Amino acid sequence: MMEVKRKNSKTKLRKGDKVKVLAGKDKGREGTISRVIPETNRVIVDGINIVKKHQKAQGQTRQAGIIDREMPIDVSNVSILAGDGKPTRIGFRIDDKGNKKRVAKRTGSDL
Repeated sequence: MMEVKRKNSKTKLRKGDKVKVLAGKDKGREGTISRVIPETNRVIVDGINIVKKHQKAQGQTRQAGIIDREMPIDVSNVSILAGDGKPTRIGFRIDDKGNKKRVAKRTGSDL
């Protein structure tokens, strides 16, 4: 069995973030993160990286056929969109109450 190598799983992206794809077949498209997979540093973005999957029937619950499925994309190939709608990097800041906040590097505003 192939072992999955663990990378640094401290991804700064979260479910619900609006992102832009920077590389790959969907380069330039935007979408919302529906799932984060920190073990492999990947995210699943709604409507991005859709592939055709041949599915076998599973009793009466799942029908056989070819389905469209969203596959994971590497975190390095997406960038979060700041308030101005442009891709930006993410930084962190501690506010006056001691809470850690994510900050857009481009604009300096909270995410």
